[in-house]
Order: sequence, then C-alpha cells, then structure tokens
Amino acid sequence: MKELLKRLIGVETTAAAGEFGCAEIIREEFSLSGIDSEVEVWGQNRANITARVSSSGSKGGLLFVCHLDVVSAGEGKWKYEPFSGIEDKGRIYGRGSADMKGGTAATITAIRQIVDSGVKLEGDIIFLGCAGEETDSCGAKRFVSGWDGGKLSGVVIPEPTDFEVVTSHRGMLWLEVVTKGKAAHGSQPQLGVNAIDSMRLFLDEFDKYKIEFGPHPLLGKCSKSVNRISGGKEINIIPDECRVGVDIRTLPGQSHEEIISDFEEMFLKLRAKNSEFDGKVSIIRSVGALETGNESGFVKEFCSALGVEETKAVGFTTDGPHFVGLGGPIVIFGPGKPEFCHKPNEYIEIADLEKAVGYYKEIILQFLG
Repeated sequence: MKELLKRLIGVETTAAAGEFGCAEIIREEFSLSGIDSEVEVWGQNRANITARVSSSGSKGGLLFVCHLDVVSAGEGKWKYEPFSGIEDKGRIYGRGSADMKGGTAATITAIRQIVDSGVKLEGDIIFLGCAGEETDSCGAKRFVSGWDGGKLSGVVIPEPTDFEVVTSHRGMLWLEVVTKGKAAHGSQPQLGVNAIDSMRLFLDEFDKYKIEFGPHPLLGKCSKSVNRISGGKEINIIPDECRVGVDIRTLPGQSHEEIISDFEEMFLKLRAKNSEFDGKVSIIRSVGALETGNESGFVKEFCSALGVEETKAVGFTTDGPHFVGLGGPIVIFGPGKPEFCHKPNEYIEIADLEKAVGYYKEIILQFLG
C-alpha cells in the first residue's frame, strides 16, 4: 500500500496535467487481483476509472468514490518535492497524500484484500476514481450521467476526515461578477466610465448584503467572501472591465437561484442610482449542500461497524451531493487530517493508512458479507 500511494503521488494530477497517468496505475493495481476496471478518457488527459467486484446481487452495492485530482503545489516552501512521495519517520509526504490519494490507496488495498481472501459477497463493490473534484466535478458528473449500476446500499467517500464519520457539509456557490465601463485616456477620466469604480459600488453593496437563510443546527450560518479581483490593463487607461470572484458556502435546503436573484436585485438598485453602472453575474461552480440523516439505517450500521457513536458536519465541500440521485445514503470517512489539505508539506501517517484498510474491509463485510 505504501508503494502504491508513493506512485500515485508521483503522478501530478492537477487539472492542467490531468488524471490519466494515475488512473492507469490504479488499473494495473486492480489487475493484480484479477479485478477488471475501465478507464474513461476525454480531453486528452482527463480520466475516470471504474472497477466492479461482482457478487450474488442479493444486496445493494457499495460505491466508493475517490477523486484522483489534486490542487497545485502552490508557491510555499516544501520540505520535499511535492510530487516525490517521500517516506520519512512514519509519514508519506506529497501533494495529495491526505487529499485524497491516501484514502484512495487504502480503499484499493482493502478491496484487493477482500477479493484475494475469496470471501463471498452478497452485494457488488464499485470503485470510482474520478477527475475534477477540486475544480468542476467533471468526473463525478460524467459517472452519474451514465449510471446504470443498479441499487446501492450506500456511498462511501474516503476524503480525509481523521476517521470521523461525516454526514453533512456545506454547499458551494462560486460566482464571478463583472462590471463594464468605457476606456479613456488616464488624463481625461471624465471621458470614460471606470469599471473599477463601478465594482467598488457593488462591493459596498455586497458588504451590506445579508443572505436570508436561517442557521443549520450543525453547520451554522452560510458564509460569503470576495476572494479574487482583477481590473485594468495599463496605469494610464481608464479600465473598461473589472472582475471579482465570490465564494458563498450554503446550507442544506438553501436555493442557489435565490442568491443569484439577490445579485440581480443589487445590480438594479445600483443602476437606479447610477445610469452608467453595468454589472453581470455568472456561475463558476455550484455544488449543493449534503445532509444524510443520522436516522438512516446505513448511517447507524456504518457507525456500529466502526464503534463510532456520533457523526459530524464539516464546512468543506465534496463531490458527494452529485451522487444523491443514485439513491444510496452518503457518508464521508477517511484517513488523514483535513487541516493539512492544500498546504505545503502535506502528509499522511502510515499508521492511519493501515488503520483505514482495516476499517474499509470491516465496512465492506458489514454491508455486503
């Protein structure tokens, strides 16, 4: 398992590099236990891999959803090269070690050990390694759109939760606001319309904007922040365009469409005050919130198999909501500490990987044995 994880880390799988190399490693790994898998490739280097261990079919299948992509290494200083997969003092370092190639390696190892043991299963094991979770969920969407895999007992997402059972998380609404202006020479600003000034008007309004939605008992309030801005081309030209990126984290039952409507209302209000104001909003990414009820039989059995008494809600977002339509309850559970994700010197404890293998085998036997 350690060597598998090192190989997975060694393949850079940012959105620009793609996931194909990683998918091929997983295909080879499954073949060692005679498990057939299929790699779907699009756009030259984007890839999903699916594998299925067939059973008697008397129970619904268990779907493990892993993402193959990682965020970039960033500009921070790393102790080791970010895509080297170095082992040091009981840890494996590298981009994706925690998020989530560690959980992926543990899942693959658990599935192989179950198959190699010869145990008879009453439900299928389905493995998905998908593209694009960090950017646009393109792999999850492709898989779900082509799903004909029958009834599911449940869905397990091995994201790093430090072995806490997560059943709820916030949704994500990323928006881009663009203000348009009219270019002019910097020495004659009165002849133009400054798009940055227009954006300032919007940002003042956005700062006062309150999202009308009550807090969730576990997730608290939704949040909003402006995290990116760009505008202007030259210091001596009145800018004719300015853009900001807005990150809104939403709650179960919250309408993304209503939030976008609120933005349109802000634009109308600003235009009524200033006829030169020109603003538009577009969606960069939209993922709903996730909430699997603790009264679910799947959640209760899942916790019982692990000896866990409570579930948890988290603020980050996963591909989970895309799989709600498949009909199986969704649980997020995996090795690795979430606070190490997306940072320099990301790592995972080897002891946690070994622990995860045991947990995933227990889960498979609990639901499919």
